[in-house]
Amino acid sequence: MIANKETIYTKDLANKKMKVVRDFDAPLPQVWKAWTEPAILDRWWAPKPWKANTQSMDFRPGGVWLYTMEGPKGEKQYCRADYQTIVPNKMFTGKDAFCDENGKIKTDMFRTNWKTEFTSIANGTRVIVEITADTEMDLQKMVEMGFEEGFAMAHRNLDEIFEKQTA
Repeated sequence: MIANKETIYTKDLANKKMKVVRDFDAPLPQVWKAWTEPAILDRWWAPKPWKANTQSMDFRPGGVWLYTMEGPKGEKQYCRADYQTIVPNKMFTGKDAFCDENGKIKTDMFRTNWKTEFTSIANGTRVIVEITADTEMDLQKMVEMGFEEGFAMAHRNLDEIFEKQTA
């Protein structure tokens, strides 16, 4: 069992980067599936009481994940991830964006590059996400929108899924 399930953030504003490190109580193949299969992603990706709903997912280099973040009052935020590189059970890279309901990228919002790496550790899996923004201001805006709190909440949702699978 992993003692510390804290989501750790390290910001490097000068280089427009944020590093997110999180350990999970599950074997690497199980964690990989949770990050790459829409049926599982939809169960944890959004911080409660929000929900994620996949419209479509093509998990391959050049593929796109279109999804909606839905709030408790019916509010909707459309998002997309454009996958660039995938090394199964190791890492994937992509570019995230806000979009409209048809997947058209909103040019008035920021985009970020994500590199997500998976490593087996004693009793579980470590996930390291490196996020790079185009500008320091974009990274600041992401933080101001509540990214850190929201992503940590989503990670706790994933912890609950793993706990139920081992119970």
